[in-house]
Amino acid sequence: MTITPFRFVLAVCLTALIPLFWFVQVVQERDEARRDRDSAQREVKGLREAARISGELLAARDAIDRQRTQELTHERNQNQLLQRAVDAGSQRLFVNATCPASTPADSRASGVADAGSAELAADARPDYFTLRDQLALGRQMILGLQAHVRVLQDYARRACGR
Repeated sequence: MTITPFRFVLAVCLTALIPLFWFVQVVQERDEARRDRDSAQREVKGLREAARISGELLAARDAIDRQRTQELTHERNQNQLLQRAVDAGSQRLFVNATCPASTPADSRASGVADAGSAELAADARPDYFTLRDQLALGRQMILGLQAHVRVLQDYARRACGR
């Protein structure tokens, strides 16, 4: 049986086309793999940058927290020293108050002589020191939050390229 020239050329072309299609398929898969690799590398770079920024923000937060905690501890210690001094009687808590001179409605009523400066009652002193502690805590919390906001604003400005 003889093969006609047409069939021979057709067989040769089909035989040549199969590797060509295979080659095109391999090239397409290679290009897709490169795109996937490049995408993964960009994602890894972004994640590394996010981790770096997150680490810096955490370090800044910890530094702010450490500073504010030290200042709060110092203020509370000062408050405790003052409380002990008041309890021991070496210092007194005075109230800045004035008593207006009043004319008694009844002229027979006797007036009370000015006994000196107004002072907190003994049962009100613990409340005073509690309020001082809460004031110190609130102040340090506000200062810490303000510092943290400034750090975040600084990172946002740097990220925007200003």
